[in-house]
Amino acid sequence: MSNTTAPTNERRKFLKLAILGGAGAAMASEVVRGHQQSSNSTVESVGQTATGTENTLVRMQQDVKRTMSKPLSSRSWMMVVDPRRCIGCNACTVACKAENVTPPGVSYRTVKEIETGKFPNISRIFKPTNCAQCDNPPCMKAAPPGAIYKRPDGIVAVDYAKFTSREAFETARRACPYSALYYDDGSFYTEDTPGGVQPFETRQFDEYESKYERKHGQEPMGSVRKCHFCLHRLNAGMLPACVSTCIGGAMYFGDKNDPQSLVSEMLARHYIFDINETMNTRPRLVFVLDDMPDVSRPSCAECHY
Repeated sequence: MSNTTAPTNERRKFLKLAILGGAGAAMASEVVRGHQQSSNSTVESVGQTATGTENTLVRMQQDVKRTMSKPLSSRSWMMVVDPRRCIGCNACTVACKAENVTPPGVSYRTVKEIETGKFPNISRIFKPTNCAQCDNPPCMKAAPPGAIYKRPDGIVAVDYAKFTSREAFETARRACPYSALYYDDGSFYTEDTPGGVQPFETRQFDEYESKYERKHGQEPMGSVRKCHFCLHRLNAGMLPACVSTCIGGAMYFGDKNDPQSLVSEMLARHYIFDINETMNTRPRLVFVLDDMPDVSRPSCAECHY
C-alpha cells in the first residue's frame, strides 16, 4: 500500500505544479498581450495607426533619429509624463542608475507617491520625475559661473570641472524647485562588502559627450550631477534609459519642434501642466492631468520640494 501511495502523491504534486505552471504561463501571455494592446491604443489615441510591430517606443525612437539629423540649434527635447500609466515599479529609477553609474544618494530619476482624497475614499498616484531641463533654470543662476549651462537643444548641462564646491552645490540645490541636483561624494554601494568595490561601480560610462570612470580623484567624483535626458543615448539615436524601460508606457520623449513627433501630439491633445509653474522656470518635463480631478497643482508641488 505504501508503494502505491508515494507515487500517487508525487503524481498529484506534479499535476498541481503543471496546472499552476500553465496558469502562470497564461497569465504572462495576457500581461504581454495587454501591454502590446496598451501600447497600440496609445499610438491610436494620438492619431497613429498601429500595424505590425509599431508601438510608442518604436515611433519615439524614429522621432529621435529624425531629430538627430537636424542641426543642434533646431532640436528641442521635451518629456511628457502620464501619471495614469505609472505603476510605481521604479524600473526607470534602476535603469537610470545603471545607465549613469550613480553612487548611493544620487538618483537622477525618482518616483514620487501622492495620496489624494479623504478616508475611506483615498487613492494614490505615482509621479516619475527628474531634472526638468528648465528654459529659465534657477539652479544655473545660483551656481558658480559656467558650472551649469543651457545647451541649444534645451538640455541643462553641468561642467564637472567647474562645479566641485560642496557649499556652492547646497546653494544651487536649494534654488532648484525639483530636487534635481546631487553631489557625488565618492561613496560606493559595495565598498564595505567582503569582496570590496565591485567592477560594475567603477566601469566606464558615458555622460554628456565624454567617457568617465568613478575613481578617486577623477570626475565626476566630487562634482555635482544631474539628469541630462541621457544625452549620450540621444547622440546614438536611442531613447533615454527611463523611457525605454517604462513598463506602463508612462513617458513620452521627443522634439517639440517636430510637429510629426509623438511628444508634440501629446502636448497638443492633452491637458498639460507644469509643476511650480508660478516660478516661471519653463520646464521641459511636464505632466498629463487628464481624468485626475483630485490631483491639484498644490498637491503636486508639495512632493517636489
